[in-house]
Amino acid sequence: MPMYWQLKHWKNNDRERVIDRIGALRKHIAKSVPRRTASDTLLLATWNIRDFDSNKFGEGPRLAESFHYIAEVIAAFDLVAIQEVNEDMRPFEKVMDLLGPNWRYISTDLTEGPSGNGERMVFVYDSNKVQFKHIAGEVVLPKNSLVGGVDQLARSPFLVRFQSGWFKFNLCTVHLYYGDDSGEGKARRVAEIDMIGRFLKKRADEDGQNYILLGDMNVVSPEDETMQALRKHKFVLPADLTGDNNALRWVSNLSGDKHYDQIAFLPRKDELELGPNENNAGVFNYYRAVYTEEEADTYYTLGKENGKWPDASAKRKTYFAKKWRTWQMSDHLPLFIELRIDFTDKYLKRIREGTQPVDPPTTDATEG
Repeated sequence: MPMYWQLKHWKNNDRERVIDRIGALRKHIAKSVPRRTASDTLLLATWNIRDFDSNKFGEGPRLAESFHYIAEVIAAFDLVAIQEVNEDMRPFEKVMDLLGPNWRYISTDLTEGPSGNGERMVFVYDSNKVQFKHIAGEVVLPKNSLVGGVDQLARSPFLVRFQSGWFKFNLCTVHLYYGDDSGEGKARRVAEIDMIGRFLKKRADEDGQNYILLGDMNVVSPEDETMQALRKHKFVLPADLTGDNNALRWVSNLSGDKHYDQIAFLPRKDELELGPNENNAGVFNYYRAVYTEEEADTYYTLGKENGKWPDASAKRKTYFAKKWRTWQMSDHLPLFIELRIDFTDKYLKRIREGTQPVDPPTTDATEG
């Protein structure tokens, strides 16, 4: 759980408001996300945190309380892939300080160029639960896999090997090209999904390991060609695992009409199993607990220094709901899934039956 000792030094009004909001957020998490376990399950999430944290668009700055809410959301999971972390890592370190000493992160360097936006990809994880397995790198696609005139992906995918319990997996996070809804821009969006999907499928076929692709893929909808570019490479998605094809359950943008963020699996046989909770996959909407639509007037006083708040009350509420708060938290919501990571019973059964080809779980000192 995050460490909130800094709050005791805040002004009374700010401290009381933030404590109340943290309490509301914790209750909402408890209702919406499975409880973390010591060794039975892994809670994996992906979250595009909007422009974290350059304020290059002038909609901020992020308030100090926002860092507390972001830390609380991250701490609801065991391992989170974060997109849109900017060059200056000091704001990100604020979140890490709040998370506490057991939390670690692995980050890329900046992706330069006009489409890269100077962004980093970052994995944040609880080291008590998740182990980094010494393999990490930005993906450069081989020339013969490039299609549609694309030289490389706009932002370099980031592939890292982890282990949690018995479950060993290669985790690749992406923030793929957005472009337009049609024409060349849309074609490049589809091409990027196709290329990274093909690359990981080839890897999985060659080495027989678990691969998970997650992040902001800018998928339009389950029926769109952007999704078909992913599915054609035999990826398994949460909706496939849960049997819940209710499209609204997997909408991760604030407007509630897009499926930009995805978690997709290329698993080994018998090594992909959902956790036991009914809500073992879904989208977490933190705006039901913090920066709620009714709080525009409260935050007008705190945020008006950016000079962009309208004078009219009705317009101010719209600006708060549609724009300002998305630069405090994000315009994306975290997508998560709960996975089982204790394969002890399966392992012992296979030993007894003489059919066990899989190595036992390993530590950093003993590689299996």
